Amino acid sequence: MSKVYIPEGYQSPLSNYEMQRAIEFIKSNFQANLSNALNLRRVSAPLFVDENSGLNDNLNGFERPVGFDIPDVGANGQVVHSLAKWKRLALKRYEFHVGKGLYTDMNAIRRDEEVDNIHSIYVDQWDWEKIISRENRTMEYLKETVRSIVGAVCETSEALDVAFPSLHVKLDRDVFFITSQELEDLYPDLDAHQRENEICRQHHTVFLMQIGGKLRSGKPHDGRAPDYDDWKLNGDILFWNDVLGRSFEISSMGIRVDEASLDEQLNLAGCNERRKLPFHKMLLDGQLPLTMGGGIGQSRLCMLMIGTCHIGEVQVSLWDHDTQETCEKAGIMLL
Repeated sequence: MSKVYIPEGYQSPLSNYEMQRAIEFIKSNFQANLSNALNLRRVSAPLFVDENSGLNDNLNGFERPVGFDIPDVGANGQVVHSLAKWKRLALKRYEFHVGKGLYTDMNAIRRDEEVDNIHSIYVDQWDWEKIISRENRTMEYLKETVRSIVGAVCETSEALDVAFPSLHVKLDRDVFFITSQELEDLYPDLDAHQRENEICRQHHTVFLMQIGGKLRSGKPHDGRAPDYDDWKLNGDILFWNDVLGRSFEISSMGIRVDEASLDEQLNLAGCNERRKLPFHKMLLDGQLPLTMGGGIGQSRLCMLMIGTCHIGEVQVSLWDHDTQETCEKAGIMLL
């Protein structure tokens, strides 16, 4: 059975050629708006890392990285899941200072992803990271940064509507802030995904905060690795997606762990073996800068701003037979 949802009466908002123009417009304009808003500079980034470095993102802990041997180097490589940890080390190595940050094009393979309208095994996002002072490890600074990112998204979307008059997606700049515990208290009888739908239906643009730790129900709202975000100072940027009629995450981000919060979260997650890895030892010894950062989905943003119903309309990946057949019958071209 296909996991694809096709909204009734849906038609691709642009021709095949215009779709490619719009994707290029979004990617070139948004990265400029983001770098200006957060004082970021573009850097080069790896497609793979040494499997023993501790730099790969463990995501929820069960996803299998794509690995391969490199005979001439004498090491095994892993295709990155994300660059959450690598970026922090890069800020130190590239000699960035407080108030300045980097962004990069991140391409990843997540082979255990369950593919549907908004998920693919191919991940493309803008990964960004910025050095902050200890005084800025606060909820208010986090909220200020979120507003800047949402502003960059809305500026890009408004410019896209001018360049492509047939598009009419309107995004809300006003961000509603709520913690995952407050959201659970508000909708105790709903699951996590249903809660996100309800809050976005009401407020359109939401920053859902404090994700990773257990809630009073005994479960976390969603999984987060214990060794990059501080679970008390992180969150997801969610928009209401009119085409799909659901909440739509475009970014996971946060202020990163310092020595104390990493120590606490490794204990809570039962991951104390990671303390021996090079990255974690540097962090626990205070050898890495204090940072904040996140990832912003490139294909997700294109979907949202153009108004497509399937991620395969804006990126090239592999799809199961049922998905291909369902989309073909609906007149949807998968790239």
